[in-house]
Amino acid sequence: MSKVAIVTGGARGIGAAISKLAAARGYAVCVNFQSNSGSAENVVAEIVAEGGRAIAIQADVSDADDVARLFDESEQALGKVTALVNNAGITGKISRLDEADVATLQRTMDINAMGVMLCSREAVLRMSRKHEGSGGAIVSISSGAATLGSPGEFVWYAASKGAVDSFTLGLSKEVTGEGIRVNAVSPGLTETELHASGGEPGRADRLAPVIPIGRAASPEEVANAAIWLLSDEASYISGAILRCAGGR
Repeated sequence: MSKVAIVTGGARGIGAAISKLAAARGYAVCVNFQSNSGSAENVVAEIVAEGGRAIAIQADVSDADDVARLFDESEQALGKVTALVNNAGITGKISRLDEADVATLQRTMDINAMGVMLCSREAVLRMSRKHEGSGGAIVSISSGAATLGSPGEFVWYAASKGAVDSFTLGLSKEVTGEGIRVNAVSPGLTETELHASGGEPGRADRLAPVIPIGRAASPEEVANAAIWLLSDEASYISGAILRCAGGR
């Protein structure tokens, strides 16, 4: 059976690294994006230039109709989806909770938590043997923030990732017997554009000294963990939350 992966938020940062590594490991890749079509098309062009198969599809992962369309269009172009990487995520601007606006809290939960649930639901409907599927694997990108709490920065983001962890544990018990392995990667500080979008481009450098390994991760290091969990090498692993945080 051919391998086909949907990577949400696959156009930048960790998502782009996962998209490219998945293609290098033999997956046809659907690079999902919310608004940055240029970055998504660049990732697709890189994959195709290396001999891989990839397409870019715009969809808002917090919208159920968009999610269904994302899966439909991906399957029409690439074939049956065998892997889902729930990577799309936002933080909002860095601040205390009492300084954050309600729209930021709502949108973060919608993308980071509801998005994971909606995409995973769609994957289960298509992959589960209960629904005459052939099985597959789901990997969600959580965060070390889920256990650190991110006080003074974005406690709402930490809460959304705590939801991802709980959801991963529960869903794995629900569908592993139907042929779907469900796991998560919990990255620590990583060199991505997320820091700039939160209002502090130098955040990774500021926090590097508190990380036992002494530096932030590269997106590729997190991608290695995600793709390993999708692979047959992790065939007996489901319900795991793999911390990829440099010892923090």
